[in-house]
Amino acid sequence: MFKNYSLKNYNSFRVNHKANFFLKIKNNKSLIDFLSDKKFKNEKKLIIGGGSNILFTKDYKGVILYSCIKGIQILEENNNHIKVKVGSGENWDDFVKFCVSKNWYGIENLSLIPGSVGAAPIQNIGAYGVEVKNYIYGVNGIDLKNNKKKTYSNKLCNFEYRNSIFKKELKNNFFVTEVTFILNKNKKFVLDYAELKNINKENLTIQNVRDKIIEIRNSKLPNPKSLANAGSFFKNPVINIKIAKKIIKKYSDFKYYQINESMVKISAAWLIEKNGWKGYKEKNIGVYNKHALVLVNYSSENGKDIEILSNKIKKSVLEKFNVTLEKEVNVF
Repeated sequence: MFKNYSLKNYNSFRVNHKANFFLKIKNNKSLIDFLSDKKFKNEKKLIIGGGSNILFTKDYKGVILYSCIKGIQILEENNNHIKVKVGSGENWDDFVKFCVSKNWYGIENLSLIPGSVGAAPIQNIGAYGVEVKNYIYGVNGIDLKNNKKKTYSNKLCNFEYRNSIFKKELKNNFFVTEVTFILNKNKKFVLDYAELKNINKENLTIQNVRDKIIEIRNSKLPNPKSLANAGSFFKNPVINIKIAKKIIKKYSDFKYYQINESMVKISAAWLIEKNGWKGYKEKNIGVYNKHALVLVNYSSENGKDIEILSNKIKKSVLEKFNVTLEKEVNVF
C-alpha cells in the first residue's frame, strides 16, 4: 500500500494528480485481504487498468486499486476454437500480439488499443468492425461489497456499444481478475471496414491484418507514449434521423449510419472538426491535428485544463448541431 501516490505514470494523459492510497493487486488473496481490513472499509475505492481511458482532474481522496495479475492459460482447445484465460493486469496489445503469433483469430482488429486486458470488457472495446464482446466467454472477479469471487458469463455482462454491466451497475464495485476468451483457430477475418477493403487478400495472414491495423491507427492516432492522450475522448453519437436530415441539408459531406428506423449513428470527429477544433492548441493542451476526436496534453500537470477544453467543444457542437456529445473517457 502506497500513500500520497503520484498517478502520473498510471494515466495516459500523464497529469500529475495523487491518490491518498494506491494498492497493487497481484492475486485474489491480496485483494480479499485488503477488503477485509476494517481500516479501509469506509474509504472510497477506484479501480484502474492501464489508465488509457481516464482523466484525473484532482487528487483522488480514497484508495486506487491497480491490477498486476498476469498470466495466459489455455483452458480448452479443439480443431476450431481455443478458450484462454488471461490475467486482468496483462497489457491488451501484448495479448493481441501473442494471439496473432499463435494464429488465434478474432481480436487482431483490436491491435494497438492501449490499456489492460481487465479494462477491455468494461469498455467493450471495439475498432475496425470488431467488438471484444464477440470473443469474451466470461469475466472473473471479486465483488467489492461482499468480498466474494464471481464470474459473469458473456450474456450477464450486458454488453452494449462501449458499455457493459461493469461500467454501469457494477461500476467500481467489481474488480476484474481474469477474462476468458474464445478465439478461432480457422482463418476468419473481418474486413468490412472501409480502410480494410483494399487490403491485399492474396495469401492474407493474421499478421498482415495486424500490421495494417497498426498502420491505420498510427496514421490517425498519436502514441500516448510520445504525446499524452486517451484516444477518442467522445463517443460517436446516436441521434434521431430527423436531426441528421437537418444537418445533411446544410452539409453535403455529412454521413450517418442507420441503427434502426428512427435512430442513426454519426461521427463525433466530423462534428468537432466542422466547429474548427481540429489542430486547436492553447497553452499546454489541444486537439490532435490528424484526428479531431483526440484531445492531447503537451505538458499540463492538471487534468482540469483538459476537462475545460472538452466542455468547450461539447458546448459548441450542441449549439451548432443540436447534438450532445457524451464523453468516452472517465473523468474523476
